[in-house]
Amino acid sequence: MVDRIQRLQRLETVVYTMDKMVTGAKENSILPDFLAGDRLLMIAHGEVVAGIDFSNLKTGDVTVENRSVHLRLPAAQVFSVRLDSAKTRVYSRQTGLLVPTDPNLETQVRQEAEQQMREAALADGILLTAQQNALSTITSLLQGLGLEQIAFDK
Repeated sequence: MVDRIQRLQRLETVVYTMDKMVTGAKENSILPDFLAGDRLLMIAHGEVVAGIDFSNLKTGDVTVENRSVHLRLPAAQVFSVRLDSAKTRVYSRQTGLLVPTDPNLETQVRQEAEQQMREAALADGILLTAQQNALSTITSLLQGLGLEQIAFDK
């Protein structure tokens, strides 16, 4: 039974898709922004994927007796945060007259967008939703294998 569940490896149970407006700036402590500043405003589009990783499931986490099974599932986790480059756009960029455009600023703003998306998904309860969806999926899988009583540790 553990082997069959482990074959699932990672069960992605929820995907949040969202847009975030993110800003970034490089400032000079001496000169004003119109001379030495670099500002960027980006509209980032991406997704946050969460679910259950079954690779750490142990034999003691699953107890089978007749047509009953008792499971201790791993906690849900965020698997990935990905920006969709085709839908992510730099909305505006203002560079001072005396400085070149900073090639790293957009990368930093993209990383900030990913972090904000992760935090927004966590605040919205993505892990709880992932756990509930996993319970439903595993229940259906085990019922399909002929088990009648299915219980989970919370």
